[in-house]
Amino acid sequence: MSEVTKEAIEEALKGYVQPDLGKDLVSTKMVKDIQIDGGKVKLTVLLGFPAKSVAEDIKAGLCEAVKAVDGVTDCEVDLSWEIAAHSVQKSLKPIDNIKNIIAVASGKGGVGKSTTAVNLALALSQEGAKVGILDADIYGPSQPRMLGISGQPESPDGKTLEPMNSYHLQAMSIGFLIDEETPMIWRGPMVTQALEQLLNDTNWSDLDYLIIDLPPGTGDTQLTLAQKVPVSGAIIVTTPQDIALLDARKGFKMFEKVEVPVLGIVENMSIHICSNCGHEEHIFGEGGGKSMSDQYGVDFLGALPLEMRIREETDSGKPTVVAEPDCRTSEIYREIARKAAAKLAVQAKSYASKFPNIVIQNN
Repeated sequence: MSEVTKEAIEEALKGYVQPDLGKDLVSTKMVKDIQIDGGKVKLTVLLGFPAKSVAEDIKAGLCEAVKAVDGVTDCEVDLSWEIAAHSVQKSLKPIDNIKNIIAVASGKGGVGKSTTAVNLALALSQEGAKVGILDADIYGPSQPRMLGISGQPESPDGKTLEPMNSYHLQAMSIGFLIDEETPMIWRGPMVTQALEQLLNDTNWSDLDYLIIDLPPGTGDTQLTLAQKVPVSGAIIVTTPQDIALLDARKGFKMFEKVEVPVLGIVENMSIHICSNCGHEEHIFGEGGGKSMSDQYGVDFLGALPLEMRIREETDSGKPTVVAEPDCRTSEIYREIARKAAAKLAVQAKSYASKFPNIVIQNN
């Protein structure tokens, strides 16, 4: 039996490509330690993204690769994750108690962006991260209803607001402060000021990710976000429809100009499956999101179906990820969330060297 070496183990581990990363864990420096005792190998793996639902799969994949090395008789993997604060736009610094802000945007309304945003936030929470969501649509806030939250946030000091909580998610929205049927008849400057206050005057508690559900378009709210809010990355939501893709491209170009990295494209309402006969039909076209991601060289994070239950569950205040956590649609939301978080983990430089006072916590 040949002697097992660290070099041989590392080479074998490079053969295991983690699906969410699309890369191996050695080249991404997530394998922190390799201990060898005769034929026994113990790995210490520290992921840069939450992966609770696939942790055992990752361990199995790593051990399968290791056991292929001649001389290895046993494999053990100690796997955990740390979520770091990542780089943002130039001249901006991270907000206290928020490691990463991810904007969920669309160039066009009606593509299911808010539904996607809330399910992705809940998916990240289920994967083991501490997550919040900010409803940045001042004119048409929808997150209070989607999360089934009623009442108003508390303000112990009269200056700041405590986030509302639902399904282990911290949330803030102008919808918590006004009646549901009250229209916001405000001009642009008032809207942008309200967005800044909702973000900065909320007592967010040690968030790994804050998901910002942006209104559609590339107007005042988006410009404020780009200029004043430290965003680590953005996710573009579209449908396969040509008109939606046209506007989604504008959203992509906006983030490109303000130097906010786009983590990937999500194609919503990708395919309709008849609830009666099971017939599949691409009502809004086919392959548009993938084509856009190929065109701009960004990741295609995933495609979501057009399903009645997604609408019904979100309207009832219990989004699909929590209403039916084991269904295939919830699994897709978690896959998209992990891919986005993994993309952020490897593409953005940690702020730890620039801002040593930031505390990176173990999950």
